[in-house]
Amino acid sequence: MSSAVVVCTWGEARGGLPDGIDEVLTLGRSYAGALGTELHLLVIGAMADETPAVAGSYGVAKLDRIDDAKVAGFQPDAFVEALAQYCAQVSPTALLLAQNLESRLVAARLAGRLHGAAVMNGVAIEGGEGAPVQVTASAYGGDTRIVYELADGATPVVCFIANAAVPEAVDGAGAAEVVAAAVDLSSVEERVKVVQEAKTEGPRLEDAEIIVSGGRGLGSKDNYKLIEELAAALGGMPGCSRPLVDDGWVDSARQVGLTGKITRPGLYVAAGISGASQHMAGCNASKTIVAINRDPDAAIFQHAASGSWETPSRSCPS
Repeated sequence: MSSAVVVCTWGEARGGLPDGIDEVLTLGRSYAGALGTELHLLVIGAMADETPAVAGSYGVAKLDRIDDAKVAGFQPDAFVEALAQYCAQVSPTALLLAQNLESRLVAARLAGRLHGAAVMNGVAIEGGEGAPVQVTASAYGGDTRIVYELADGATPVVCFIANAAVPEAVDGAGAAEVVAAAVDLSSVEERVKVVQEAKTEGPRLEDAEIIVSGGRGLGSKDNYKLIEELAAALGGMPGCSRPLVDDGWVDSARQVGLTGKITRPGLYVAAGISGASQHMAGCNASKTIVAINRDPDAAIFQHAASGSWETPSRSCPS
């Protein structure tokens, strides 16, 4: 049996796992099965009480835990060192992560330490005993796919985008065994220090179940208030495409896209947005996309489709 496939995670857990980890565990379980090996989960920092049971329900055989004062909050240097030490001890077949800003900061640096490959924007991973590892990734903002064939040897580090897989639990699985992973971070000093943290107030766009976004097709800055009104009526949050931020119509905290927020709402309403790949990279994980556009050939209509989203029970303003 080859070494285990390891899914790594950290940060706020909802229902036992951070956002997107259930998808990565589903991909990891399939890949581990093809290799004839186990699936492990590595949790760095705080862990919810229900995590072992939830991890077990996705086929995790063992849950490794790194708990050190230096990983209590996200610190890139400490995380890279902790993961490098862990991989030296365990030699995982592959290390899989859900892609976000933090994992992107860690993945490439860790791969450099391991002398292995780092792949971003992953959507699938395949291979088997005697077969090369192949990672399929999204490219050009989601317009196409590219397949990387990874050389044998060092542990590859792969980050998967949101909606890469449909999460599938395993019936009758028990809680994963929890094992403390020993690392020594006493000599780690962060080379970049945060002197003033960004402060946000109110709900985050990334957490919204309903988003109404406006684009340049709105015509004028004054019309963005219609986006805000519709979002409020639906009980959601307003968003926008990059041109509105570039033109100074809307604050950058509202931008959805490759260089903005990566969202995964149940309902995404795009008004006056053409559907460029850079914007769709921030909302293509939505369960349902509704497009409002005068151009019948707009690219956004290739993504808009009816789905299973249901309106939450609430009273809407008249």
